[in-house]
Amino acid sequence: MVKHPRNRRILMAISLILLLTSYTTGCFTQPRDNDDPFDGETVNLIYYTIGEPDKDLKLVNDKINEIIAPKIGVTITYIKVGWQEYEDRLNTLISAESPFDIAYAPDYAATAMRGAWLRLDDYLTGMGKEMYDTIDPTFWQGVRMNDGSIYGVPTNKELAVRDHWMYPASIVEKYQIDITKYNTLESLEPLLQMIKQEEPAYTPMELDRDSHNFFALYGYEYIMNHKVPLMIKSLDTGAQVINIFETKEAGQVLNTLRRYYIAGFINKDAALREPGGLRRGAKVFWKSSGGGPLPETSWSKDRGYKIVANPVTPTTVTTESVRGGMMTINANTKHPIECIKFLNLLNTDPEIRNLFNYGIEGVHYTLDEQGQVDLITDKDKDGQPIPDTPASSYSGVQYTQGNWFILKTMGGDNPDPLDKWDQFRNYNAGVIKSTILGFTPDLTNLSTQIDKIEMIWKKYYPSLMTGSVDVDSILPKFNKELKQAGIDDVRREVQKQLDAWRTKGE
Repeated sequence: MVKHPRNRRILMAISLILLLTSYTTGCFTQPRDNDDPFDGETVNLIYYTIGEPDKDLKLVNDKINEIIAPKIGVTITYIKVGWQEYEDRLNTLISAESPFDIAYAPDYAATAMRGAWLRLDDYLTGMGKEMYDTIDPTFWQGVRMNDGSIYGVPTNKELAVRDHWMYPASIVEKYQIDITKYNTLESLEPLLQMIKQEEPAYTPMELDRDSHNFFALYGYEYIMNHKVPLMIKSLDTGAQVINIFETKEAGQVLNTLRRYYIAGFINKDAALREPGGLRRGAKVFWKSSGGGPLPETSWSKDRGYKIVANPVTPTTVTTESVRGGMMTINANTKHPIECIKFLNLLNTDPEIRNLFNYGIEGVHYTLDEQGQVDLITDKDKDGQPIPDTPASSYSGVQYTQGNWFILKTMGGDNPDPLDKWDQFRNYNAGVIKSTILGFTPDLTNLSTQIDKIEMIWKKYYPSLMTGSVDVDSILPKFNKELKQAGIDDVRREVQKQLDAWRTKGE
């Protein structure tokens, strides 16, 4: 019996609808039960992230693949690039359209506006929904670009990254120092003087060429990144965008740093020293770093001796703080589905997340009777940390590799409290959102000016912000050349876009 042409057209239409429906779900087959081993052909993803390549990186990479291949049909090539080379390497990969799949994106907004990253919104309501629901909604608010879309997965951690001033516990105890009394740059002077006189083996104040955002002490945040010195008061709903180096606060900071440098408090190589992790075993009295609650444990591990710390800036959630640990998918990847599977697993599976962070149990760490991580570290014959050596033959860079709340806590000499992640949740519940959270200026039409400003920044910022040069003679030159580079044009454009963004949000 021959079917009527009209019936054939109806059947074809139904088949087409079913086919399109399967596309919108992200794949043709229904999701497998997570307990069922994957038995198809695996896909390998190339993953780039920041950090010094570890001695045991391949060993950990092989273990990761052994576990994730049966779970999701994916393996990875795990590539770590050193702290100083990573950003240039990533930009080269993007510009050359070199093949890779997933990357840590330190300059998320700028690279997203270049079209480097895959738009994730549709995936986050489907295959990536478990990951989306796991991560605090404020992170997703902060990583949305001005087109309303999401182009990366934020690290689920503390929402507000506060500046903490850290000190060796032994010195604090020896001199009975109440570190909570020292919350301004100027207040540190008698302490630094005492350390210089009484503890000559210690560097009183350690800075590097990227120095430190001392302007956050006054409630400022960067609009873009610190290489374009445009800032705004975080909690002032009507605040204007300013060049921070034209303010009296900047003058005060720079003059104080210059006085400290002349006094011998600051390391002489500060303007040349590369930024990076804490140097193991280094005898440093004061150093600043960003973190959430309870940062002392990880810093003590990195230093190799007990650290105490005091937060000196408010618990303000900024765009910069929520975008500090973005994992992104290459817009040109041939494997978007597999990338989502991998990121979803990394943010929801404790076994994989802990493997990335701590390495292999029994090789890089053991678990104590309370289930806390005790790192296996290299020590000298007296049981002391070996200076300027890694704490372990493998170490993940925690803020760049996914959800913290499924990590095991640290034991050992300076253990985390067992309720660490509950304390983090309570901390996140009490933060204050910046009035410009999520604002991202689009300055693609001013890229020439931005490039020139960043070149001027590299010329002057490291020496000024470490106290290495005379402020009265160098600061005017810095500001003059910033103006010549077009910073006023950039500031006006940012202010215009901010005004429109504020109006839209009313």
